Amino acid sequence: MDFGAFFFLATLEGLVQAAILTLTALGLSLVFGVMRIVNVAHGQFFMMGAVMTWWVASLLGKSPVLAFFAALVLCPVAVGAIALASERLILRRLNYSPVGTIVATIGLLYIIQEATLTLYGPDARPVEPPFYFNVQFPWFGYSGYKLFVIAIAIVLQIATWFAVKRMKVGLLMRATQFDGDTAKAFGINVGNVYTQVFVLGGMLAAVAGVLIVPVQQAHYLMGLDPLLLSFIAVIVGGLGSIQGTVVAAILIGLSNGILSVFFSPTIAKIVAMLFVAAVLVLKPDGLFGGREARA
Repeated sequence: MDFGAFFFLATLEGLVQAAILTLTALGLSLVFGVMRIVNVAHGQFFMMGAVMTWWVASLLGKSPVLAFFAALVLCPVAVGAIALASERLILRRLNYSPVGTIVATIGLLYIIQEATLTLYGPDARPVEPPFYFNVQFPWFGYSGYKLFVIAIAIVLQIATWFAVKRMKVGLLMRATQFDGDTAKAFGINVGNVYTQVFVLGGMLAAVAGVLIVPVQQAHYLMGLDPLLLSFIAVIVGGLGSIQGTVVAAILIGLSNGILSVFFSPTIAKIVAMLFVAAVLVLKPDGLFGGREARA
């Protein structure tokens, strides 16, 4: 395989990583942008989506297509319910204190991780893709499922953008983000908006977990890398900026995929951290931070 074909293959792998990262980082960016809190447990929502997908697949294993699409619906809903309980029972009682929520979500991270280890076990377990076919390019055939992952991620990003920019729920989110006290004065139930945002962020991460598990085996520690890369994307893009987060996630995912194919995942992570350092030195507010970062 010549360099051009090899680079194209690496780019496709990078796009798959970028698709997963944009969904995970988008949820984290929404939570920070509207609620102004850092959810350290966000990666665990990703992990639960993957582990629950294995559980659904084990129940419906005779029909991989049915199992996958059932998981694509049921797992984000289940994770959303856990996010709802976490927000109502923990974060709301802390009055969304920035320091308090960091400590609380660190605790939530370990609770979810250890509960998953106890119930699921330490082994990484595969999930069968819903379909097997290759899309034939001039140089090689490429997994149709991976292209499906990219397409689903694009659709969900467009749907999220439309909801935030064109629907009433998005208007309430933007009003709450801009000035919570003024939003309350105009009769907006800020607590309910926070709940909806936190649940949506968790569900987006869970969808990413469902999509990746036929490619990467489900494991109780698999939420740590997505959490780190999501934080990098949110910081580089500009805190609270959806557009910035998506652009940064695509750049990081692409570079991570390409460098992992040509060199190693370790080199890819080093480059990602150097990229963050360079952005923070040259543009401390992030790529889109010059424009007031808002959803």
